[in-house]
Amino acid sequence: MIISRSNNSIFARWWWSIDKYLLSSVFLLILLGIFLSFSASPAVSIKQGYSNSYHYVIWHILFSVSSIGVMFAFSLLNLKMVRRAGVLLYIGAMLFTIATLFVDDGNKGASRWIRIFGISLQPSEFVKPLFAVLTAWLLDIYLKTKDKTLWLCVGFSLAITIFTLLKQPDVGMSVVIFLVWMCQLVLAGIPLWLLFLLGGALIGIGVLAFFIFDHVHYRIVTLFASGGELPFQVKHSLMAFQNGGIFGKGAGEGIVRSNIPDAHTDFVFAVAGEEYGMLFCMLLVGILAFIVIRSLLIASKEKNTFLILSLVGLICIFGLQGIVNMCSTLHLGPTKGMTLPFISYGGSSTWASAMGMGMILALTRKNVSAEDKDE
Repeated sequence: MIISRSNNSIFARWWWSIDKYLLSSVFLLILLGIFLSFSASPAVSIKQGYSNSYHYVIWHILFSVSSIGVMFAFSLLNLKMVRRAGVLLYIGAMLFTIATLFVDDGNKGASRWIRIFGISLQPSEFVKPLFAVLTAWLLDIYLKTKDKTLWLCVGFSLAITIFTLLKQPDVGMSVVIFLVWMCQLVLAGIPLWLLFLLGGALIGIGVLAFFIFDHVHYRIVTLFASGGELPFQVKHSLMAFQNGGIFGKGAGEGIVRSNIPDAHTDFVFAVAGEEYGMLFCMLLVGILAFIVIRSLLIASKEKNTFLILSLVGLICIFGLQGIVNMCSTLHLGPTKGMTLPFISYGGSSTWASAMGMGMILALTRKNVSAEDKDE
């Protein structure tokens, strides 16, 4: 289909302003996620008693296709709409996240899920990208007005978010949000002494979590384990990478998908390593790295403070989520139930990634609301 530059429709304006390199990379990531679901999901469906071995494959395709619509809708927004949507949706996502603490739809000892219209959702997944936009908005106002009371708002938004996540508990997501928050503060020009103070606070939170939460204590201890002391899933994950080698054992030839309960979610990277090898894994890493680096390069050329802070915050969340997932799979970090964006199975995580990536595509569009960028 040929779209004329003289066409003034919404889609035409979107098409000629969107960063097609980023868009193509995300679509490729989504296609690879669907491709990998055919390897990782059937064995899990059978083990969980589903009559259709493609139960999770079908749902993964549905989540992926619907996420494209979510991503497209958010990529149409201008800067003002990104601000408003980020703040309003953050409030909604936080209310639902707080509600998970009072409803009985927990899983694996955590209260992170809530049923809405019969669908089980994890609202905290949506908090991550929306929190980055909220913080960017508050810091942008501060830099324009120098109103120091806004620092209280910035600190309060972090405190209430971290407190709610720790109550679930979700220490990993809390750490990711704290790191992104610090990154945005650095870009906003905070004093060096405050940066060290915040770094010390992060270490302090980590030490407290080690002694307070049993699952955190276990994961930190097992991070330094080796041989027979390795956790079951990590041990089989490392074996999968060893079995796969450079080129992999071939589609359907892997055994890790039958041994690991979370092969289609937390450990899908191990399935990719065993069946398609190191080169395929490098392709996945390369696509993720390209999306992050290109977004940061675009941000470095901008002058609008809100655009820079929100774009950097959103892409850092995207990148950190991928790093945490792959590191836990490779025993380079503590195991954490954090999905690989667009690759792992999961409705909430896929839709939240699509929402965040949609806002990234909106912020990286050419001349996106130019009158707003010059404010």
